[in-house]
This record gives sequence, C-alpha cells and structure tokens, in this order.
Amino acid sequence: MASFKPTKVQSLPKLGENVTEDTLYWKNYKSPVQIKEFGAVTKIDFSPLPPHNYAVTASTRIHVYGLHSQEPIRSFTRFRDTAYGGSFRGDGKLLVAGSEEGLIRLFDISGRVALRQFTGHSKAVHMTSFLSDGFRVVSGSDDLTCRVWDVPSAVELSSITEHTDYIRALAPSKLNPDLFVTGSYDHTVKVFDMRSGSSVMTMQHSHPVECVLLYPSEALLVSTGGRYVKIWDLLKGGQELVSLKNHHKTVTCACLSSVGNKLLTGSLDRHVKVYNSSYKVVHNFDCDASILSMAVAPDDEVVAVGMTNGVLSVRHRKHKKDKETLTSRRRRGPSYRVFVKGKNFVPRQDDFLVCKPVKQYLQKYDKQLKSFEVSKALDTALQTWTRTSKPEVTVAVIIELNRRGTLKNALAGRNEESLTKILNFLLKDERRFKMANHDGDMRANKEEFTAFLHPEEFDYMKDIIVLVRLDNQNAK
Repeated sequence: MASFKPTKVQSLPKLGENVTEDTLYWKNYKSPVQIKEFGAVTKIDFSPLPPHNYAVTASTRIHVYGLHSQEPIRSFTRFRDTAYGGSFRGDGKLLVAGSEEGLIRLFDISGRVALRQFTGHSKAVHMTSFLSDGFRVVSGSDDLTCRVWDVPSAVELSSITEHTDYIRALAPSKLNPDLFVTGSYDHTVKVFDMRSGSSVMTMQHSHPVECVLLYPSEALLVSTGGRYVKIWDLLKGGQELVSLKNHHKTVTCACLSSVGNKLLTGSLDRHVKVYNSSYKVVHNFDCDASILSMAVAPDDEVVAVGMTNGVLSVRHRKHKKDKETLTSRRRRGPSYRVFVKGKNFVPRQDDFLVCKPVKQYLQKYDKQLKSFEVSKALDTALQTWTRTSKPEVTVAVIIELNRRGTLKNALAGRNEESLTKILNFLLKDERRFKMANHDGDMRANKEEFTAFLHPEEFDYMKDIIVLVRLDNQNAK
C-alpha cells in the first residue's frame, strides 16, 4: 500500500528590503553602549578637531567624554539650575552653555571654573553657540530675544526681538560670521544678519520649531517641528523644497553625516531615521526612550543619542581589526574526537548499508485528509492563527480539496459565521489566488469560487461577497 503524501504547501516569497550601499554603511555599527546621566540629555556636541571628544548636557552638569570612554574625562558642574545647549568653539578649546537661571557661562576645556559669565537674559537660555569668527557668542532665550555677546569683554553687542514665542533652535553660519538662523515656538524660522541688526529671511514651518540645521554649502536649511522635517532653499528666498513626514511624533533633533550628504533625524517616537540625498529613508536606529538630542562624530565613527530617561546611547563603527580579534579569540569547540569519530572508517566488500526508516509526521489537516474528513480539514486550515500567520497553508488545503473533487462537499452545510470567515480570507489578498491560478488548480475569480457550493447557497454567498466589498470600501 502506498504511503500518504502530505499536502504540498507553496509559500509566497517574502519581500525583503533593498540592500544598498547606504544600508550596509549605516548597519556597520556595534551594539549601543548605554551611559546613565543625571537627567534628560538635552544637547550633544562633538569637538570639531581630533580626538573629537563630545560634550553632553544633562541636568545641572556638562560632561565631556572621549570617543571610546564610558567615564567623563571632564565635568562642568558650576550650574545652580539646569544647564542647556553646551557647544564647542571651532578650535575645540572653549565651551559655552546656557542655563535655566538665564546666565550664559564660558568654559575652558582644560579647566573647571567659568572664564566668562554673560548676564542679560531674564528667562531660561536654551540655545547657545559660537559664531564662526570664534570671538562672539549668540544665544536664544525664553524671554523671546536673541543676543550676541563679545567674548573678550563679556559685553552684549546686540539684542534682537522678532520672535513672539520661546526660541528653541539656533544654527550659526560657518561661512559668514554675521549670519545665524533661529527657530521658535511661534512656528517661524528666521535668518538674521548682524550687519543689519534684523532678520533678512523668514520661513513658516507651521509647527513649533525644535531644531534648525544648515547644510555645509549653506544653500539649504533644515527645520524640524511637529512630525515634519522641512528643507528650505535659501538661494530662492527661503522656498520650501521638501516636507518629510516619516516620524510618528515630534521631531526634536537633526544632524548631518561627516560628508554632509546624509540627514539624520531623531524623534519622540524613539526612532532615528537616516535620509539620503534624495530624502529617502535608507536606515533606522531604534532607541529605548524618546529622543531629545543627537550628534554624529565628524568622521562618522560615533553616533550619540540622548534620551528623556537620562540615558546616553553611543554606537561605535565596526572595524576589520575588531573582527580579526574576535576570530583569534574564538575558542575551539567540543572534544576533537567527536568530530573525527568514524572519519577513517573504510567499508569492506561484504558490508551492507542499513537505512533507518524516517518516521513521517503529518499535520492535523493532513491526518484529516487521510481519513477523508474534508470538512474538518478545511476548518483546521481556516483557524485564526493558520489563516493569518500561514495563509499559504490554507490555500494549499483548498487546492488539495479541489484536486480531489471534494471541495463542494467541504463547503456544504456551513452556517453564516463559517461562510463569512471563508469570504474574508478570499477577499484579503489577491496574491494567494494568483499563485493558485498559476498552478492551474484553482480559479482566481472569487465569484467563480462560490460555484463549488450547492445551488441554494450560491446566491447567498454572492450577496455576502457584495456586502463585504462594500464594507471594505467604506473602511478605506
């Protein structure tokens, strides 16, 4: 007697992601190192010069870390209240930061005491930065003003009041020491020129602005706020080029890769997205909490992300040396004799080979098909987990019933609930029936599928198909 042949399940190919050079480049990072800070990490800034140490602003402290150190190599703790916006100067020797108390402090990286203290703001100063000449500092405050300070004399040079809400974003120009960009919760992005003492360009972001960023050429400007990341063309008077909406929550930070052709954005939805020059997402980094700040080392060696739970996540790039070291350290496996057992065995002429019979394990639906319980086999194939997680099994059972000529019997005598379950499955995905039609075992047309029913059920099933389709159209 011939053995029972199990049902042949033909699986549809899984549609994988496109593997590009960008994907491989951004996947080449080690698992993140988690460093616990004293509060939410609001700002991360890398030193422009080697060895590219980075300053982390969290709570009432600013810690300076080395690229490969998990302990701070320098700490600035002379803040009475929360510190904000710690930023390096272009030579990496000075650091400026604002605070909740409205004071701005200037530090020498090699010391601990503030070299200068700028007073003038009446509310918290969230953003501070050096202008490109290195002798002036610009700040943005919750008192709605932008102020420019002279570093040698600690004197206020200018105060601009054009925003009508908190100023929470700042980006100085690296090509022109008199230009800087600000973003505010009044939904506007402004470009200021110190020579005129006022804004020369205004863009409407339509959401509270959390971050602004200039491309290296400074022809393009990035602004983030709400779920949107917008790109503006400054050479065309601030015309909006692209509006990206790939995040699910507020986008809080953005930065550029070392070359400047990749844009990275971080959001409260706990995702970091990497965009290419065409503004298509090429990679994602997942984090454990909502993201407040982010920075990339000038050589792309490190990606640092600051989160609301006070955790600093640092990812280091993999190198070939690391892989070689791991390979050399890999220990040998179990006992050598296990692998060489029988290796030198030579069969003789009078030896014969005994094959151990392989036991056949049948699935539940195959057992039911073997015992000709066609209705139960169809019920098993239509169970919730099977039809949702492995729909190819359901299709294979239907095809097998059709091949045997018992599909009509399996469908007969079913109640409304069972028929609705079958129809929902049939209407869900066209690809399954295209596959079945390719094999020539089953009609892809769902109306023709009902012809396998008894005549008194045909009209009833057809009416249900129409109703289900109407429901699907209304849902869309």
